[in-house]
Amino acid sequence: MDDHTTLMQLEELADKLGVPIRYDKIKPEEDEIVISGGLCRVRGNLVIIINSRITTRNKIQALVEALKHFDLDGVYVRPALRELLEKEQESNF
Repeated sequence: MDDHTTLMQLEELADKLGVPIRYDKIKPEEDEIVISGGLCRVRGNLVIIINSRITTRNKIQALVEALKHFDLDGVYVRPALRELLEKEQESNF
């Protein structure tokens, strides 16, 4: 699966979970630091904020990092996407 398709499927999964994604320019105070984004709470609601300036691959990584916090047992997730999410969870242990 190519990166564009993976990104689109992760966006669809977030939509199924009712979690909006915002792509914003995130400019850190120091130019050497790159902030990808992640899951946060805005006015009491969960939102995934992604830096619009990062690569597609980094957007995928930020979305995987955010979505792995949700219970996906009752949600249909394409096998390749589920594998990506589970692989990420295992690498954090």
